[in-house]
Amino acid sequence: MSTGREIRLIEEDEGGWSAIDEDFGVVSCGDTREEALEMLDEAVAVHTGEAGKIITNEDLEEWGLDPDESDEVGVPDVPWLDSADKTA
Repeated sequence: MSTGREIRLIEEDEGGWSAIDEDFGVVSCGDTREEALEMLDEAVAVHTGEAGKIITNEDLEEWGLDPDESDEVGVPDVPWLDSADKTA
């Protein structure tokens, strides 16, 4: 039994490929299988610190970004969602 990393390739319905490194939880994509795998290799290298630079709070502040502000997208405040909540 292999103890190597598990990589999944998925051909997307709308075209292109997704490559997933199951061990690191890193996902990338590309127009071809080869491109998706190349992009995944780069993403894993950044994730593991083999490539790239760790971004610090000081870096974010230097770029005019608030490190304490979440970048998660919330539910938009639109009237049609309010009515959907009342009927659900």
